[in-house]
Amino acid sequence: MVEVEGWKNQNVVEIPVIQKITAKLAFLLISTCGFGFPSTWEDSPQTADGSMPIQEALKIVAETSSLFLFFPKWLRFLPIPRMKEGRLARDRIRVFMQDQVTERKGMVAAGDKRADMFTIMVKSNQDESSKYQLDDSELIGNVFVMLFAGHETTANSLAIMSVLGPTRDPEYEDYLKLDKVLAIFYEAAGHILFRGAAEDTVLTVQNPVGEEGTKTVPVAKDTTIIIDMVGVQYNPRYFEDPEEFKPSRWYGLPADSEQYTAFSVGPRACLGRRFATVEGTCFLAMLLRDWQVLPVLRDGETKEAWRARVLNDVRVTITMKVGDFPIKLARRKPL
Repeated sequence: MVEVEGWKNQNVVEIPVIQKITAKLAFLLISTCGFGFPSTWEDSPQTADGSMPIQEALKIVAETSSLFLFFPKWLRFLPIPRMKEGRLARDRIRVFMQDQVTERKGMVAAGDKRADMFTIMVKSNQDESSKYQLDDSELIGNVFVMLFAGHETTANSLAIMSVLGPTRDPEYEDYLKLDKVLAIFYEAAGHILFRGAAEDTVLTVQNPVGEEGTKTVPVAKDTTIIIDMVGVQYNPRYFEDPEEFKPSRWYGLPADSEQYTAFSVGPRACLGRRFATVEGTCFLAMLLRDWQVLPVLRDGETKEAWRARVLNDVRVTITMKVGDFPIKLARRKPL
């Protein structure tokens, strides 16, 4: 990334939209590590006809997901530009996935031993009895969910230096030692959590802060509960100074602790949690070791005003994120 983007010999780099960098990074990592797609920072996987990069198709699917999830199906086929773009992106991904499934089946049949997640899924599916086998559409659906979720959903400089030194790249064994970097990742709030009631039950809920006691909330079977995770993480009952950015609140937290809920909790928790936290920790460690991340302020704007402006532009699709904004990277001086 540093070499291709032309940053290697620069001391200051201005990035107009940081989300383009982070989204591309997340996509390349999940596509390479999880699916074995041949890709580099210069060349991303393409669809069969080469007309739309898969990364771009995934971005469009994410941006149009609410239209396809919450509006009637017939609306998808109206001549609305955004709907047409969403249909095209979905079609592109579907063709790409089908081609990949066909290719992987041939590779498995030929004895290919590669260990990426996609190939393992295809091989496992072929090894199952017919009763448990997935058809191609089911296999593609599972693969797409993992690719989409992995793409959407990712301290202190001296602490990094004490683990890595000035030049060494991190290894997997460094993950738990970089706990302060992981805490930065954890300090980003989750969005919402869905749960379905398998039977009639009653929840016991504490009264609001300042009021003693609890109350009961009956929940009928098959009720869908939507938990406001942002509300939970901004609740002063659970987090001191919830409005402040304080990664230190996560120091010492076990890697898989359910005190951190952005990846959900319990048996339905996100299977990609460890992949995402290792990915985020590795990237942040390498970036923050060499660069300071600075806000791009408007004339007369303070850092506090910048923070309020950026966080005020919140966009909700499948995930919740802030709107596009620029940052500046300044190369750190050798310690």
